[in-house]
Amino acid sequence: MYQRLDEAVAELRDRLGGLPSPAEAEDIWSDIWHQEAHNSTAIEGNTLVLQEVEKLLEEGRAVGAKPLSEYMEVKGYGDAAKWVYGQALDPGGWQSGDLVSLQEVRQVHFTAMTPVWTIAPHPHASAAESPGNFRQHEIAKFPGGMKPPTWADVDSHMRSWIDMVNDLRLDSVAAWPERLAGVHNRFEQVHPFLDGNGRAGRLLLNLILCRLGYPPAIIYKRDRDKYLRAMRRADAGEPGPLGELIARSVTTNLYRFVMPAVAGPVKLLPLPALATSDLSENALRTAAVRGRLRAIKSDDGSWRSSKKWVADYIESKHRRS
Repeated sequence: MYQRLDEAVAELRDRLGGLPSPAEAEDIWSDIWHQEAHNSTAIEGNTLVLQEVEKLLEEGRAVGAKPLSEYMEVKGYGDAAKWVYGQALDPGGWQSGDLVSLQEVRQVHFTAMTPVWTIAPHPHASAAESPGNFRQHEIAKFPGGMKPPTWADVDSHMRSWIDMVNDLRLDSVAAWPERLAGVHNRFEQVHPFLDGNGRAGRLLLNLILCRLGYPPAIIYKRDRDKYLRAMRRADAGEPGPLGELIARSVTTNLYRFVMPAVAGPVKLLPLPALATSDLSENALRTAAVRGRLRAIKSDDGSWRSSKKWVADYIESKHRRS
């Protein structure tokens, strides 16, 4: 999985010009933005469906009959995700030279949590624990037995976490997704805020990824149980399952959202980047092997084709039918 991700990212950087900014490729980022806001809030129990999320984020309309707090959860997350994508790729005055700053951690949480907090604040929060401020309460043990540190030590632990983030050197670590998994898991262990730590942690994970030239990771709601099990494994010192989940998500987003949009109609792409809901990667490979889809086989045995060649293949299929 890690090798596949490295190869996909190398192709994006070397042949396709790297990750485009939100201003350069608005459609790519809108698709990722909707999916992330929907799935990340759904992991926490939000019941809005994807179409409701899209209407809310794009048009500001609350369609359906869900509780107001659920719409505000999604709106806050969507605002924070948009901020993350913009700041990651065009940081302006926010970037201090570090990969992530403590000020940015607070800003991500403030942006994500303020809308819902305005109408449904945490029932036990003091005035000093509003969005963007660290907790002043103790947190009970997690289901796996891990207990976050006492609230008085949160600031110190978060400064150590910032150092951990900024020590990431992906080009010198073979299994770098496991290092990234350790960073993500450590944030959740510290649990710096009274509420919204899962959402803030996934947003910060994506801030780090984008600043390193990778697309965001989307933890899909269907993978919620797998994600939570992987977090518990990481609590026990085994970051592998979480690292694999992150790597698989980033690779999927590269193939699904980024590569097809930046390649244009004629550039050669790996078959996973050309697959659709109606035409699977396996179907494309079979057509390439049989000579029905124009494609080129690489030295490593993988096939590449283009959007134009796939369109030609679909047209020829219709003619045969």
